[in-house]
Amino acid sequence: MLEDPADIIRIVADPVRLSVLGRAAEDNLVVGEVAANLGVPERKVAEAVGRLRAAGLISDDLSLDIGQLRAIVTRLPTAEGVATSITDGPWSAGEREILGRFFSGARLTEIPTSRSKRLLILERLAQEFEPGLRYPERDVNFTLQLFHPDYAALRRYMVDEGLLTRSEGVYWRSGGRYPAEPSPP
Repeated sequence: MLEDPADIIRIVADPVRLSVLGRAAEDNLVVGEVAANLGVPERKVAEAVGRLRAAGLISDDLSLDIGQLRAIVTRLPTAEGVATSITDGPWSAGEREILGRFFSGARLTEIPTSRSKRLLILERLAQEFEPGLRYPERDVNFTLQLFHPDYAALRRYMVDEGLLTRSEGVYWRSGGRYPAEPSPP
């Protein structure tokens, strides 16, 4: 059984496995029928069933395992994983205004074409990565996808601007502003 929600999403993203999962949700999973409907060999559908069973998404009786789906949901990042407000942090009033123009809630609505505005946005995104920690590329992609679908462009810009450094598929935060430490009482 897989623990990482990203791995589970990768498994389900296959069209045959997605069709099998849909049939399992309807309690109507018959390998031969799915194969005929999709125009693929039964062996391919049987392999999809096996992969979904190994992931814990389909039970032995070939029905959708709702309990496993609920468990996956509890492992997904939540809005609390994103800063409470995009504009919280070491930003001036003018920078907060710019951030507010490019974010709707926690989603980046567009990547600015102006380098200075884009750099501000990238600095904000760098806040999501802890200094000193190493991140595999898939984790960087996953975090950036929470903000914008073109995570690859964001990742590339962050490396180009020196906010993230990459070596052998591993990334770490190497620049950007750090939130101010709270003042002692």
